[in-house]
Amino acid sequence: MSIAKNLDNIKFQLQGTSARLIAVTKTKPIADLEEAYQAGCKIFGENKVQEMVEKWEILPKDIEWHLIGHLQSNKVKYMASFVTMIHSVDSLKLLQEINKQATKNNRIIDCLLQIYIAEEETKFGLSQDEAKELLNSDEFHSMNNIRIVGVMGMATNTDDENQIRLEFRSLKTFFEELKQQTPETENFQLKEISMGMSGDFLIAAEEGATLVRVGSAIFGHR
Repeated sequence: MSIAKNLDNIKFQLQGTSARLIAVTKTKPIADLEEAYQAGCKIFGENKVQEMVEKWEILPKDIEWHLIGHLQSNKVKYMASFVTMIHSVDSLKLLQEINKQATKNNRIIDCLLQIYIAEEETKFGLSQDEAKELLNSDEFHSMNNIRIVGVMGMATNTDDENQIRLEFRSLKTFFEELKQQTPETENFQLKEISMGMSGDFLIAAEEGATLVRVGSAIFGHR
């Protein structure tokens, strides 16, 4: 099937849910991104800053660029002028650098806290307690050029749909808890839950995702 047909199929499956589609474009050639764009897809997700910058320079400027992979502090400056949302905030240090670079560019950058929900060992993500500690810190309250708008999580890489569902549900529960317990401020306005990829985006949508990150189901495997 073509990229356009794959997009139509995914959008059809997401009907009746709150989930918006992020097309994960990492490693994909410009021609594939242009085909997705022509089919109406305007939200692209990249894992690596350099690749995102190169594509941003070439493609139409009404595309939303989401950084969904692990982010090193020293790379923030390269995309701070245009990135729409950073999904992978996993430390106060990283958030401080995003705030610093956003200030230089006279912007407010929307961010998600990456929360560790999987049972397998992964390198990145905050525990729920660490996330709360960050949000309660004086350093966070002093940041004026970032806005925490939600949470992101990656489920365990397993065929057990029940386990995946429970992990997504735990992220949704934590989102609701944060929303109830933490007063809304200029830099804290929760509305997004980023979870679900090509293999499990429907489960994520059923469990309350507002953003699903889908690559191979759109573009195929390379």
